[in-house]
Amino acid sequence: MKKTLSFAVIHFTVAFSVAYILTGDLLIGSLIAMIEPMVNTVAFFFHEKAWQSSTLKRSQYSAPASKTISFAIIHFGVAFSVAYLLTGDLLIGSVMAMIEPAINTIAYYFHERVWQRQGQEQNQAHSKHLDMIVCHH
Repeated sequence: MKKTLSFAVIHFTVAFSVAYILTGDLLIGSLIAMIEPMVNTVAFFFHEKAWQSSTLKRSQYSAPASKTISFAIIHFGVAFSVAYLLTGDLLIGSVMAMIEPAINTIAYYFHERVWQRQGQEQNQAHSKHLDMIVCHH
């Protein structure tokens, strides 16, 4: 859950910035920034759950790049839908769907790498502690 929340903070910030720049309207920008990341945060949670399956973890698709592409597809669809429904403007919906998810996809990739690195460091620290306990004869 910490991972989901940390990405949500990044996502809200990017969504508001892009929406406000595109619309120039604080209310519409704020609504887009609240709704689109909320929907994508829920999608992110279930996306993570799916990628935690042992089959995907052991597959060639477990790399951050594969997960990033998978989530980017979901993200583009949600971003367009929310922006279009709130503005009624096909152009703003389309531009929002191209810019905001692209920025967040890059952020997601680096976010995923940081979390994977932390997991590896925790596993190494845990193994090191076990090695000190076990007799090596």
